[in-house]
Amino acid sequence: MVVLEAEVRERPKAAPAKGDDARDTERKEPRSPVRWALLGVLFVIMIVPVYLLVVNAFKSQQDILDNPFSIPLNGLTFEHMSAAINSPQFNVIDGYGFTLFLVVLVDVLCIVLAGPAAYAIARSLKRRTQLVLLYFLAGTFIPGAAVIIPVIYVLREIGLTNTVTGLVAHDVASTLPVSIFLFVGFIRTIPVDIDNAATIDGAGRYRTFWSIIFPLMRPAVVTVLILNSIGIWNDFISPQNLLSPSSGHYTVTTAVYAGISQYSTDLTKVFPNLLLAIAPVVIFFIYMQRHIISGLTVGAVKG
Repeated sequence: MVVLEAEVRERPKAAPAKGDDARDTERKEPRSPVRWALLGVLFVIMIVPVYLLVVNAFKSQQDILDNPFSIPLNGLTFEHMSAAINSPQFNVIDGYGFTLFLVVLVDVLCIVLAGPAAYAIARSLKRRTQLVLLYFLAGTFIPGAAVIIPVIYVLREIGLTNTVTGLVAHDVASTLPVSIFLFVGFIRTIPVDIDNAATIDGAGRYRTFWSIIFPLMRPAVVTVLILNSIGIWNDFISPQNLLSPSSGHYTVTTAVYAGISQYSTDLTKVFPNLLLAIAPVVIFFIYMQRHIISGLTVGAVKG
């Protein structure tokens, strides 16, 4: 017994794991001042326009022109914001309903189409299938503004010019490339054994995807929904060119343009309407940003 205790005391201590050393080194590593400086500059660049928009939405025309950066505590008023909300000529609030309808419809159609397509691509090892993926990826490199005129001609030929159906079809087509790319990357991290087990139990390809694989894709689906929703909400070129004023439909962005284009020098109409347009999407993005980060990184590394 004494011999064993002596051996234990004389035995050298085990070396710490490399992972522990790496974590200790990372914790002790001083923060780079250059990185903090760059983050500070980036923060200022991004926060200054937001600050100007929020502050000037509650100021008079003269206060905005004299000093747009100031906060006159005695001069702030909700009169201009109330006028923007209740304006009978142009109303951004009325555009919320149609834009939200457009966002939901496009998101649903995009998931229904992109999900099965991504599953077929991810589970196939054929070269022609990978060429299909490259074809979809090519769509991410084409600016939307560059194809708007060909889209107008195509919609005119099939009788969907100046219709909500044509706008929805265009938005769904424009969201598919990125959605399929993200879905393919995520599905490839899901073991194929799950598909094989479902096949043994008698499930077909469609049931395997919708009942088993699709519920596992929740992070990727949430990311796609968030990115598509923000993109559609902020889109101006597509609804402005595919829906004329005679259609009677205005999205948030086109409502802002219709409202302030004739009052561009009246800053008491410009700033409140712009704030009403971006406020919902900013709040939505801040609340859902962690889902975007997790969804973009979850399929980056397999295992």
